[in-house]
Amino acid sequence: MPDPLIFDYDRAFSRNFGWVTQAEQQQLSKSRIAIAGLGGVGGAHLLTLARLGIANFNIADFDDFNVHNLNRQAGAFMPFMGQPKIDTLAQMARGINPEIDLRLFPQGIKPENVDEFLRDVDVYVDGLDFFVLPARRMVFAKCREKGIPALTAAPLGMGTAFLYFSPTGMSFEDYFKVEGHESQEQYARFIAGLSPSMVQRDYLVAPEAVNFQEKRGPSTIMACDLCAGVMGASVLKLLLGRGSIKAAPWGMHFDAYHQKLKLTWRPFGNSNPLQQLLLKFIRPVLRRRSGD
Repeated sequence: MPDPLIFDYDRAFSRNFGWVTQAEQQQLSKSRIAIAGLGGVGGAHLLTLARLGIANFNIADFDDFNVHNLNRQAGAFMPFMGQPKIDTLAQMARGINPEIDLRLFPQGIKPENVDEFLRDVDVYVDGLDFFVLPARRMVFAKCREKGIPALTAAPLGMGTAFLYFSPTGMSFEDYFKVEGHESQEQYARFIAGLSPSMVQRDYLVAPEAVNFQEKRGPSTIMACDLCAGVMGASVLKLLLGRGSIKAAPWGMHFDAYHQKLKLTWRPFGNSNPLQQLLLKFIRPVLRRRSGD
């Protein structure tokens, strides 16, 4: 009988067999994923994809765990408070697969290291904080330049909004259209593009919890877990060539609270007339929550 204390890749991920073939599992083991940000969704993405049997990652985060992370972040436990997120999540990923290959970027993503961060990468998975839009724009632009598929799953309310940017399809910039606008307008456009259906807006029971000036907002573990599930399935499809994924300007929003699935199609991105109407709603709300 096999020793349960000895790691064996084939045995460890044998229960994936059936949903993937043995040949596909080996393909997953050789793939490399880049994840920037290991907080609310990024840490969950890393652990989900590690349990899928993906064995090579480039991961980046410069932050430490704090008590306010306990409600949602995969690596947030009291013994880890004050510790670097990247070290904690790396330890957890190695606890799943001791043979995993992790390239760590503890200084976060910067212009001087983004090329190295994306070296050898098959798919980029976005886990950056909502409020770091400049870094996000930089990474998505680099992915397009290098021909790397880039995916984001935003935790919104008690659901997830998913977008896929194909290297040959509509770009992040063409979809969100934030170039040349001041910071608050950029965030209004980012919100509108992430969630064209805004399914979650009617159950925000304490709007004062959203404060753009202080760069904070409410969150739930349900949203983060849903993000990780949707992301895991999407990465699997891309890596294994298992059919198509609708790329931007298509988007998908599943909200567990309302038990609703919305597929959105916004040709021209935020220049679409429907998006322009949505922006007229978002701008004054954003001004109020920014203290302006």
